[in-house]
Amino acid sequence: MKESLFKKINIFLKVNEQTIDTFFNAHDPAPIYKRQLSHEFEQYIMNYSITIKRYSQVTYKLILENKSDKTFTDPLIHAIRRHFSLKKTVAEAEFRKYKRRSYQLLVISFTVVVLCLGVLPAFIPEEHGILGVLKEALHVLSWVMMWKPIEKLIFYWNPHKKEISILDKLTNAEVLVINNVKTLSVENAA
Repeated sequence: MKESLFKKINIFLKVNEQTIDTFFNAHDPAPIYKRQLSHEFEQYIMNYSITIKRYSQVTYKLILENKSDKTFTDPLIHAIRRHFSLKKTVAEAEFRKYKRRSYQLLVISFTVVVLCLGVLPAFIPEEHGILGVLKEALHVLSWVMMWKPIEKLIFYWNPHKKEISILDKLTNAEVLVINNVKTLSVENAA
């Protein structure tokens, strides 16, 4: 039952002449389709990202009151897609940087392990006592040094992949335009 709740994520946006400026940064002088999204609007959309799962389908549902409001839908969707596409590119670059650093740290740690377990024991005689303790300390030190790089590569990559997936879903979300023309007759108003 819970999984069906997260299969379809609908983001409702009321688009008209009064609300269109609230979606964008007020200090950005660029044309409407190239403007930066406002921080509040980005937070509104990102609040939905908490519920986005792997197989969720995200839909932007644009609510229009007049036919003239349709002129604002294309620039708004273009700006949203552009914004999240740029964020996805940054997230992918961060993930590549994370992987590169983790592998570099693993190679450095492996080199230290080879030195501690392969080269240094050749210089320490097979005596018991303080030299034997030093040899065991080198073993422990080398494996402790390997722990963090291995842990990072195994366990900490998932948040990066999840963020990239969410940004991809927000970039490529389906757009549904809803015409919400209200016509009230005099009889219904009384």
